[in-house]
Amino acid sequence: MTQQVVKIKSIKHITHDVLQVVTEKPQLLNFAPGQAAEISINREGWKNEKRPFTFTCLPDSDYLEFTIKTYPSHKGVTNELLHLNKNDELILHDVFGAIAYKGEGVFVAGGAGVTPFICIFRYLQSKNEIGNNKLIFANKTKGDIILAHEFKKLLGKNFINILSDEKANGYAHGQITEGFLKAHISDSTKNVYICGPPPMIDAVEKQLSSLGIGISAITKEEI
Repeated sequence: MTQQVVKIKSIKHITHDVLQVVTEKPQLLNFAPGQAAEISINREGWKNEKRPFTFTCLPDSDYLEFTIKTYPSHKGVTNELLHLNKNDELILHDVFGAIAYKGEGVFVAGGAGVTPFICIFRYLQSKNEIGNNKLIFANKTKGDIILAHEFKKLLGKNFINILSDEKANGYAHGQITEGFLKAHISDSTKNVYICGPPPMIDAVEKQLSSLGIGISAITKEEI
């Protein structure tokens, strides 16, 4: 894709460190649920600093939406996004992504790794095809959970949270373990989608293997 410059229509925090950025949509831009784009900021010194951000709007929306975790201490692109306002500009580069929906299953996300799943679940909801899909979402604290109310509304009891750094009523505590996965994955599970930091993905893959779920059933992407 050739570079496309888009103006920001709105930008706001949806958690203490996650931004929702809405921009114009170029006429010929196409993407599938779960895909991302390389994005840079249209400012001097930042135009070539590309980072991957996932589309969280529906493919047929007349705008683009990105849900972006910020890291102010890194002094990089996401920190710079914190200083942008409406009508500032971003540059869209290539569209890509390894996560694609292949059928009902269990989604396992760590932190910002949930972003490819946002668009997938919204897309399924738009077609009334949420079915028995499940989301296992690992975060440090309740305050880190991205779009908690929306996921609860979409998935009900199939929205399963686990917190590593906070004990709270109604939330599992600790890390994802083989036993935790076994409690939420059945013998009939045909698809598992994983997105998160590489160490989490490696650990979950090993646990799934122990549960008899092979590589062919797993779709994954690192953040």
